[in-house]
Amino acid sequence: MSTQTPDTKKTPPAQSGNNKPFKFNMSWIYMLILIIIAAFYLNREPETQSREVSWTEFKAYAEKDVFSKWYVNKEGSVVKATVKPEYAEEIMKADSSASRQEFRQNVETDIIVELSNSDAARTYADELEKQGIKPDVRFGKGNSTWLNILWQFGPFVLLIGVWIFLITRMGGGGGPFSVGKTKAQIYDKAGKTQKVTFKDVAGLSEAKQEVEEIVDFLKNPKKYTELGAKIPKGALLVGPPGTGKTLLAKAVAGEADVPFFSLSGSDFVEMFVGVGASRVRDLFRQAKDKAPCIVFIDEIDAVGRARGRNPGMGANDERENTLNQLLTEMDGFGSNSGVIILAATNRADILDKALLRAGRFDRQINVDLPELTERKEIFEVHLRGIIKDDTVDTEFLARQTPGFSGADIANVCNEAALIAARHGKDKVQKEDFMNAVDRIVGGLEKKSKVTTLEERRAIAVHEAGHATLSWMLEHASPLVKVTIVPRGKALGAAWYMPEERQITTSQQLEDEMCATLGGRAAEDLVLGRISTGAANDLERVTKQAYAMVVYYGMSNTIPNLNYYDSSGQDYGFTKPYSDETARLIDEEVKRIIGEQYARAKQILTEHKEQHRQLADLLLDKEVIFADDLEKTFGKRKWISRSQEIMNQKESNSQ
Repeated sequence: MSTQTPDTKKTPPAQSGNNKPFKFNMSWIYMLILIIIAAFYLNREPETQSREVSWTEFKAYAEKDVFSKWYVNKEGSVVKATVKPEYAEEIMKADSSASRQEFRQNVETDIIVELSNSDAARTYADELEKQGIKPDVRFGKGNSTWLNILWQFGPFVLLIGVWIFLITRMGGGGGPFSVGKTKAQIYDKAGKTQKVTFKDVAGLSEAKQEVEEIVDFLKNPKKYTELGAKIPKGALLVGPPGTGKTLLAKAVAGEADVPFFSLSGSDFVEMFVGVGASRVRDLFRQAKDKAPCIVFIDEIDAVGRARGRNPGMGANDERENTLNQLLTEMDGFGSNSGVIILAATNRADILDKALLRAGRFDRQINVDLPELTERKEIFEVHLRGIIKDDTVDTEFLARQTPGFSGADIANVCNEAALIAARHGKDKVQKEDFMNAVDRIVGGLEKKSKVTTLEERRAIAVHEAGHATLSWMLEHASPLVKVTIVPRGKALGAAWYMPEERQITTSQQLEDEMCATLGGRAAEDLVLGRISTGAANDLERVTKQAYAMVVYYGMSNTIPNLNYYDSSGQDYGFTKPYSDETARLIDEEVKRIIGEQYARAKQILTEHKEQHRQLADLLLDKEVIFADDLEKTFGKRKWISRSQEIMNQKESNSQ
């Protein structure tokens, strides 16, 4: 298991002056387009209707004072006069050619006249002023030919330019023909200011040992080559989400004194045909130029899925071509010495078999969920930057978080700090961490959710049933806390301390199923009716019983048979058993669940009074703990191994 870089890591000093590199933002392009379009619509010429007349006719109209304004161009050879709206229809219909066209109301009407004498318009305007008519004359104005061309063709030129720019950006900044270039980020050994090292990775001792050997080989190759050893060509990190696969690769990048290429499997996928294979070729070409180096492909399942798994549904030819090119580059006919491939995935079962063979990925490193000691180490790393109380015990927190990944533990520490700050505390206490675990596992408390008294009674009976059976059954997980305060989508919740074991017996599975059915059985016995509150319990029990019969061979009727395909490639859409076997499986699942349900009702009947006391206590306090169960039922007969260790630790401290 791994963790993130601790907050206490020193950062480089800030640079003096204004030396920050210029960063381009695509929003500038969008803003520029909007401004140009707005300017185009605001400044474009209004819609007009015009008529050309002679100079004599123009003077006749001018003496009638029908023009609101004149525009005389710079040369004085063209006069365009705007007609007042009340005279527009009369003037337009006076032209025989214009009268055949439909006259448009509320549209500016212009009269245009061409002059041979450039001073004629100015002289005539002076004469009109002497007659008492003062025309609004504007000289040197008018339409510019270049401006008209700009407004007509500018938007198209702008769109073409933006399209070319976007194609260039999509191709990695090298022009439209660079779309096939790799998108890998290159971390050279010369420019590292902050880096993750193996010291920042808690847990995962075996996984770290595997990758540390690769790093040591790159630093001291002579140590291995003298014995005839060859460096592994590739290592595949496999594990559930949040276990630290990517962080382990970051540590390799920080430790190795060689160039490091980092990219995701989805970076090869593109809508253009042939781009994925081209990017693979370009990636390995650059890697060979910088060899020795390391190439890290995160989420390799995006490009490495098994080929032709469902041929009837049609295959993704582009993805398969990309995978074929990747297989060829990793271990093909050509030389590929000095390039080490690191990859990470949480879906190793769907990867192509050719990708997993030795020679491509010589090592498959399992990065599993952390064990108890590893969780303790992870908590210690994440608690470095948190101001905590003396009551916070990392071993106790590690025992309270079984099944948590490194990302989950980091989230617990952050949530605890947020909860403490929300309540105005100066230090994070043990209670805050427990509330953070409850918040992550069960969801947010919803005390405002309205429930009737009858519903609260049913929830208390249900949760008390779970608590009773978990206390009385040998292999059931011991209870830690139970509440009837709604959390998330659940109306009530119970927290258990599951024992961490590598194998599980049929007796343990049956006890767990019986405890899970305790809520439904308690409703049936005490209330005389059942509700929808047990939907999640029934789903879990059904899946568990089905797994016992079909996967684990734990059935007297169908013993020692397993119908599960771990590779996920053989069965497809067909069942690996006959209809008669399917009927037997259904009967066995019903029998197992029926037996455990009857067993749950029997145990609850034997401890009817204690169950009632527990339900009443839940209604009164809303939250009860293991101490309350011990007061009601007495000490638990069976103590798990983890509980023994905790008891021993408490006795030693005393």
